[in-house]
Formats: sequence, C-alpha cells, structure tokens
Amino acid sequence: MEDVLQQLINGLSLGSIYALIALGYTMVYGILQLINFAHGDIYMIGAFVGYFCMSSLQLGFFESLLIAMVACSILGALIERIAYKPLRNSTRIALLITAIGVSLVLEYTMVYFVGAGVRSYPPLPEFMIGSFNFGGVIIKNLQILIVGISVTLMIALQLIVKKTKVGKAMRAVSQDAETARLMGINVDNIISVTFMLGSALAGAAGVLVGVYYNSINPLMGLMPGLKAFVAAVFGGIGLIPGALLGAYVVGSLETFVAATGNSMFRDAVVFAVLIAILIVKPTGLLGKNVKEKV
Repeated sequence: MEDVLQQLINGLSLGSIYALIALGYTMVYGILQLINFAHGDIYMIGAFVGYFCMSSLQLGFFESLLIAMVACSILGALIERIAYKPLRNSTRIALLITAIGVSLVLEYTMVYFVGAGVRSYPPLPEFMIGSFNFGGVIIKNLQILIVGISVTLMIALQLIVKKTKVGKAMRAVSQDAETARLMGINVDNIISVTFMLGSALAGAAGVLVGVYYNSINPLMGLMPGLKAFVAAVFGGIGLIPGALLGAYVVGSLETFVAATGNSMFRDAVVFAVLIAILIVKPTGLLGKNVKEKV
C-alpha cells in the first residue's frame, strides 16, 4: 500500500507538469483546430530561460519562473503571428507541416546558440530541499512546490476563461469564430492571447522540470510535448478538464510502469493505453460526439 501511495505522489508531480503543457495544446485546438507541435519546444525554451536567469543573472526561483512565463508568452504570440496567421485559411495539413517546421527551427536554433549538451540547473534553494515522511510515504518539498504552482496556474487559467471578458471572447471564438467576428470580437487578438496563455504555462512547466530533474537540453521538448498531446487527446482534446484528467492519468501511468522496473517501456505503455482508449471512445474520456451540418 505504501508503494502505491508513493507512486501516486510521484505521478501527481509529473502529471502536474504534463497538465501545464497539455493545457496549451487543448486551448489552441479548441479555437483553431490546430495541433501546435511547436508547443513542446516552447516548454524547452522556458527551461533554458529559467536556467539563464538562475545561473547567469543569479535571480531567485520565482523571479526566474515569472520571466520564463513572460518570455514564452511573447514567443508564442510571435510564432502565431509569423508562422500560423498567414496560413489561417489554408488546409489543416499545411498548418500541421508548418507546426512541425517551427518545432525543428526552435530546436536547432537552440542547438546552434547553446550547443547540444546537457545543462544542469543551479543548486536548489533551501526551501526546496527536504521531505516529509508520512507512514513510509515520502513527500519532497519540491513535489509540494511543483503541485502547488501547477494548481495555482490552472486555477488562474480557469478564472481567466470563465470570469473575464477575454475568457468569454475565447469561448465565443472556439464555438464560432465568424459569428464572434460579426459580434465585434477581434478574433486575431483573441487567438494571440490564447497562444500567449498556453505558452506561458508551457514556460512554467519547463522551469519546473529543470528544477525537478536538474537536467535540460535543446531536444528535451519532443517526448514531453508528445505525452502532453497524448494527455490532451486522452481526456478529450479541446476540453480544459479533459487535459487535466489526461495529464494526471498519463503521469501516474508512467510512474507506476517505471516503479515495476520497466522504465524503458513506459512511453510505449502510455501510447498503447491511448490507442486502446481511442478505439473504445474516439473523442477521449470527457469528449462528446459533435454532429456537423453538411
């Protein structure tokens, strides 16, 4: 029982990170029907911005986290305006290929500037070190911090979407962009805001991964980005609650597989479970079938 609880705690930490990345996928898809495969590399940029702030500028963790979120939100808006907006009326395959191209550009631009080697984050501050032991279940201070920051950011996102005019406009654009435009909503600006919010969350996830695993590299965004996409599809792509549910399921699944000594197969198990779920329920766990008029 102790081992099960321990792995649930570990899965909660990992799932919180995946959730931050998955929210960006699901928000963009909900509005543009676009799978932004460059999103995982924005997460990678966030990790490097946090690393630079903490190692070179000697800033604290929270200041570095905030700067990484701001930098990634600006990057997300630039990518949308430069790469995606000109193709707004193109085919989905053109947008998909562009997203893959942007992903590769970000990866190898970072390789050019910082090299392909692995970097280690600076030593953790005192308040992140240490742990609590509850009946044999060890909870690290860092895990509590990661879950706390992730949940806080998710609640903030939910408040923005549900309680603000921008959030109401985002929901209107996701339902019918043309009608929203006729109602006076600046659809282009709303799309940019969506990219900014999603990218800011990905940037935060990058810094959290940096301090959690103490290892970053320019190609680190590929697999977590794919797993976050799996989480979004698993729960129901386009649905914020679905992205959260999928992320925590994927994170827990991964930790349980690794705990059995089969860590080499954890990625395969995650994707196999996704395939099984989609065969049974193609719209994801929380997704609903939508009828389209022809």
